[in-house]
Amino acid sequence: MGLSFIPLFGANATETIAQKPFVALTGQALVDADELSKQDILSFIKSFNTTFNSISLKINDSTKFTNEDLIELLNNGITALFIIDNNTYASEVGNSINISKERLITSTSLKIIPASQLTAETFYNELLSQLKTDRKDDLYTTLVVDTNERSLGLVYSSKESIKLAIEKSQGVYYSRSRKGIWIKGETSGNRQILKQISIDCDGDALQFVVEQVNDAFCHLNTNTCFGDYQYGLLELQKVLSQRLVDAEVGSYTKRLFNDDELLNAKIKEEAEELTEAQTKDEVAWEAADLFYFAMTKLVSKGVTLKDVETNLKLKHLKVTRRKGDAKEKFLPKKQAETETSKKEIDPSAPIYLNVVKSTDKEGVIKAVTRPIQKTDDIMHLVNPIIENVKNKGDSALIEYTAKFDGVHLTTPVLEAPFPEEYLEGLTEEMKQALDLSIENVRKFHAAQLQLEPLVVETQPGVICSRFPRPIEKVGLYIPGGTAVLPSTALMLGVPAQVAECKEIVFASPPRKSDGRVSPEVVYVAIKCGASKIVLAGGAQAVAAMAYGTESVPKVDKILGPGNQFVTAAKMYVQNDTQALCSIDMPAGPSEVLVVCDEDADDDFVASDLLSQAEHGIDSQVILVGVNISEAKVTQIQEAVNRQALALPRVDIVRQCIAHSTIILCDTYEEAFDMSNRYAPEHLILQINNANDYVKLVDNAGSIFVGSYTPESCGDYSSGTNHTLPTYGYARQYSGANTATFQKFITAQNVTPEGLENIGKAVMCVAKVEGLDGHRNAVKIRMSKLGLLPEGFN
Repeated sequence: MGLSFIPLFGANATETIAQKPFVALTGQALVDADELSKQDILSFIKSFNTTFNSISLKINDSTKFTNEDLIELLNNGITALFIIDNNTYASEVGNSINISKERLITSTSLKIIPASQLTAETFYNELLSQLKTDRKDDLYTTLVVDTNERSLGLVYSSKESIKLAIEKSQGVYYSRSRKGIWIKGETSGNRQILKQISIDCDGDALQFVVEQVNDAFCHLNTNTCFGDYQYGLLELQKVLSQRLVDAEVGSYTKRLFNDDELLNAKIKEEAEELTEAQTKDEVAWEAADLFYFAMTKLVSKGVTLKDVETNLKLKHLKVTRRKGDAKEKFLPKKQAETETSKKEIDPSAPIYLNVVKSTDKEGVIKAVTRPIQKTDDIMHLVNPIIENVKNKGDSALIEYTAKFDGVHLTTPVLEAPFPEEYLEGLTEEMKQALDLSIENVRKFHAAQLQLEPLVVETQPGVICSRFPRPIEKVGLYIPGGTAVLPSTALMLGVPAQVAECKEIVFASPPRKSDGRVSPEVVYVAIKCGASKIVLAGGAQAVAAMAYGTESVPKVDKILGPGNQFVTAAKMYVQNDTQALCSIDMPAGPSEVLVVCDEDADDDFVASDLLSQAEHGIDSQVILVGVNISEAKVTQIQEAVNRQALALPRVDIVRQCIAHSTIILCDTYEEAFDMSNRYAPEHLILQINNANDYVKLVDNAGSIFVGSYTPESCGDYSSGTNHTLPTYGYARQYSGANTATFQKFITAQNVTPEGLENIGKAVMCVAKVEGLDGHRNAVKIRMSKLGLLPEGFN
């Protein structure tokens, strides 16, 4: 409840407030339209918007301001219009502008007193006329709050202390223990500037709003008589303000203050993560992160929460508001605006592939165009994660595992030998399946080992050799969390073991249910001799292995598939010389191209297409039919629909097949030419005499030859590796193999005979290149051996 009177400000408003600061203690101001122009009023609002809780406009008729003028004033901080004793004009205003009844005052019990005539004595008398007390000592209960309306403590006021408080604009109270006037902070220095006085609804209690000069209000040296403040936004503002002054050079906080690009990137990152948050806990977590970085920007620009609240008040008071739409760049594009927007898929329609003829060049291009990989779009999210792991190590990993996986760890690493309890739930049948797969992969990859050095005598006395050495430390990323992917673990772990890498580190996000990785992955880690399992996923796991932390060893190469964040992080670290870490290959959505002819089994073809389609809605599934009939196309479509409807992931399959295509070719040569240009991750040949056509394949990750060779066999147990190049990178990259875990060193041994045979050529080329040091290294040797040609200069 406010006071029973309101000061009216005219032409000399600023001077009046400067000379009589106590007028601000009312917390409300009335400006006189008869004495002030619109611009004067706007200037008054700008100067005193934080001084007064409300600023109203006293106006009598429409001759002074138009409706547009009034709307502008109401939109810029005028709380209410006082139109008293002129109901006709008040009605006109109410009907012509969008203003609530609460903001149009036509009668009031408030006493309007010109501010120029208001004295401290008058203020005191008006205040006392509203107060009452039932205390025998005639004291008034007084609640003291700060300018953020947080309670500091309960004190008492006497008539004399109230008068002094008004005169001094200071916290002055009555001390019952001292039995006298108590000027707050007179001896301790914890004084208070009095900002406002108000009275409660019953008129028997005062509220003093004060600005505490030092932090301590209580004699126990705490913020309030009820203890210190908790960790809210105001305390964060205080901490950040202090860090702005004294944060260590090079610290993360100092970098945020000094690097606008980094700070802006963090704000955008956290805003995006907040939009993606779903559960109550996730939303709360992401909002807290966003508040932290937003507050950092406020502090760095000298903006306070009070400034923000002032703007919130102005927005609340606006009569006319924006439509409410977001900027176009933040809204999803409408279907009509882009051909690539997702089609509405009828859940009751048959699950059929699109069909195009090879002569339809535009249709074929559309069919084989891969989904756009926007790694750059997520780097502003990935970069801060990498930097945080680099700077904070294990603590950052633990923080991100709690944030992204919902698992609270005490250590981010599981050390070998791995505890037996981590194998709980692993059946004997699964062990046998894994053992078979591991052994087949081991056999095939062991056969790839080059056991003897390659030795070539290029000239008599010139022996060149090449020999492998294992990459010392490798980090193997195993996707996890909700998925169980022991196949990826064995496809990477076994060849690393065969290549004799000295340290094998697994990384896989833990399950939310128990904070562990799956027992199947732990079993493979044991069989492959892994030294550690990093309990983390995403970009943070990649960063930990690339740079190392207190618990995670820095590795020399990172291998394994993952989502777009994992891929982006891998691409980042391989280009960072500080990391000195290579990767296996770029990655994109999984893909298959099946070549079939008229004799192919419809169910086999359909099953191969669907085994890939269930990976995800962005997987690519292409069937190239060689001279097949319309009836054959129909039979394959029916088989796809029938099998898809029986799959548990039918919704994903439906969306994938909606952008998948059957391409009709006339010849095998045309089909393989198309396949080579596409360079598929998986190429399946369901054609007669399939073996005869393997020689036509130039670009593919792995080939599955014949009707009885589904891709699934290569994914798990045949022995070949399922870590394959996608997105057309089969033109440049091989799938993972034993050599992926090795590097090759060359050596040469030149005898005097050899030096005689190649020395002159070396010196001639060095001379042309202007490298006399190179030339001299040969010349000096040949001279001492007496091998320099006569007259050689």
